[in-house]
Amino acid sequence: MIQILIMLFVLCTGTCSYAQTGDIQDMECIPSLVSSIRIKPPLDFCGEPMPLDNMDARERLERELLLMLWDRDQTIMWIKRANRYLPYIQTVLKDQRLPDDLKYIPVIESSLRALVGSPKGAMGFWQFIKDTGERYGLTITEELDERRNMAASTRSAVAYLKKLHADFGSWTLAAAAYNMGEAGLKNEIRLQDNTDFYDLYLYQETQRYVFRILAAKLILSNPEKFGFKLTTEDLYPPVEFDRVQLELSQRTSVLSIARAARTSFKVIRDLNPEIRGYYLSKGALTISIPRGASAGFQERLGRQAPSPESARPETVYVVKKGDSLSGIAERFSIPVQSLLIWNHLSINQPIRPGVRLILNPGDEKKLAQEPSP
Repeated sequence: MIQILIMLFVLCTGTCSYAQTGDIQDMECIPSLVSSIRIKPPLDFCGEPMPLDNMDARERLERELLLMLWDRDQTIMWIKRANRYLPYIQTVLKDQRLPDDLKYIPVIESSLRALVGSPKGAMGFWQFIKDTGERYGLTITEELDERRNMAASTRSAVAYLKKLHADFGSWTLAAAAYNMGEAGLKNEIRLQDNTDFYDLYLYQETQRYVFRILAAKLILSNPEKFGFKLTTEDLYPPVEFDRVQLELSQRTSVLSIARAARTSFKVIRDLNPEIRGYYLSKGALTISIPRGASAGFQERLGRQAPSPESARPETVYVVKKGDSLSGIAERFSIPVQSLLIWNHLSINQPIRPGVRLILNPGDEKKLAQEPSP
């Protein structure tokens, strides 16, 4: 309780060099909330001025800034993750000659987390819905979801933002359209006969959207001004990896790929958040593996992967009337989760008589028993 009271005092009044024995020690200088929201012009988004002299716009900005400053733990995570991801996004934006401020969109959209999903079906760093993601070149299947891949999703986001800017002639409006959809924004512009974002009446989420981006820009471009004093050692370093091209002749387990890369299943999934399960379908694919593991990787993978000629036939069970997944799993001493994975089923999906269930995924069982190289 005393910690909460002290933090309330610090945030509201500001303090420096606080120290005491106990749980709180050496508290850094944190400016007061009032002083933190005294933003002086100029302030812009992608070179387009934000009208700080407009009291409605100023209030909306101050609200978002206060919310972020109050939620300090989340904002600290933004700062730490920004060091891992924003340099890459900045490079892409610079290469495409797009404004640097667009890098703050995935901060607001996903907090720079690959696996974040929304109730509306948006997913990944840039929070693409499925239709829009596929329209801009992302692969979204049961096994792969490139919305969760930083490089692929950033490439698609750049293409989409370019198109929105061409449609609306403004990066501020492009950002608003990114949030609410271009058709919806065009309709509001037509009905209100107004192209000034700061004077448009929009859905509350979209009215807040650009101000949240501006608040994130203010904090992330100068964290110390707002009391976030992190050292270089505090920041998350960029992930180091090698990119390798795969030509899979058959369905291959992620575990086999991990062993060929001399690492664990978790590392491969963490480096490739677009992978959704335990297997990859045959075909061409580019993935990330730990830095330095590419030397000899293809040879090691070739030694692990069984050839079609040597593969043992799968054990198949034909579902009968009255069967259930749990009953089949118990009868054959197989975990229910394994049946779901091998047969691409969900836990709530009914099984019907006549459906063929794989009870043994061929050589994957043998591979799982082989020692790691």
